[in-house]
Amino acid sequence: MVEGSRIGRRTLFGAGAALAATGPAAAQDNYPNRPITVVIGFTSAGLTDTMTRIIAGRMGRELGQNLVVENRPGAATSTASAYVAQARPDGYTLLMGTTSLAINPALQPNLPPRDPRQELAPVGMAYESPFLLIVRAALPIRDLAGFVAHARAHPGQIQMGSSGIGATNHLLITMLAREAGIRLEHIPYRGAAAALIDLRGGRISATWATPPDAMPLVQDGTARVLAISSHERMRTLPDIPAAMESLPGVHGTFWQGLFAPPGTPEPVLGRLGAALDTATRDPEIARRAEEGGVVMRPGDAAALRAHLASETERWSKVIRSAKIKVE
Repeated sequence: MVEGSRIGRRTLFGAGAALAATGPAAAQDNYPNRPITVVIGFTSAGLTDTMTRIIAGRMGRELGQNLVVENRPGAATSTASAYVAQARPDGYTLLMGTTSLAINPALQPNLPPRDPRQELAPVGMAYESPFLLIVRAALPIRDLAGFVAHARAHPGQIQMGSSGIGATNHLLITMLAREAGIRLEHIPYRGAAAALIDLRGGRISATWATPPDAMPLVQDGTARVLAISSHERMRTLPDIPAAMESLPGVHGTFWQGLFAPPGTPEPVLGRLGAALDTATRDPEIARRAEEGGVVMRPGDAAALRAHLASETERWSKVIRSAKIKVE
């Protein structure tokens, strides 16, 4: 893992110019002249933490400053996103936001920020990670068609675990049941690890899991992978069909994008966006990410704004139609 919080510095501006410059315009011209904090809503050592540090390290090389990753987990990532939404809009406090920004407004409308589209300033897209549909190898299911047939023959008897109510993999379970016209029993857990433990132990039948979480179970013969949740097959897993090849409405990924507080000056957003674009297009980062089941998704502020809007609309429809609520 690349430690993005400890990177080399280089001087961008002469000391005399920095001392002579004053006022907001000069501050923008000299940006950045001190370390930048990138806040994430997850604990350390997970996918978000690892990828954020890798991206932050590469951005730091472009910006000539340290990007320090700060973990602020809690409240379905809203602790982190609300903190950044209320931070000073000077470009020194950023958010690596995720799919929860599109899910929370419909699932938990009282969590801040209530409308991330208005309360955060997009910088650019970062990456996405699809989910693999895996089932216990002991079940007589070999592919997605077989899964659907088995579910129809045994309604409500396929227990599918998720990371929790409203998590992306829970919503994928909901989409799968709706699109295929089958009844599945949803078993929510506190995180993906607990669901995988129960899958290994035979207490649940299936789950949607990220490739790094799913493949160890597949490789040791505990589970069988049936489909992937991305729009298309992954280059590193070419034999695994996308679910939407047979069920067009079943797709969704865990994605990340970089945001700043609202009101951050456009020149600052532009500087950050350029550095992020360089990082997400770096061939070495793309290679390392792909090995971990992650796909880099370069995209500017407009692309992230459009993606957040479309994701918010799509997940809101799923949540409301299925009447999903956090108890």
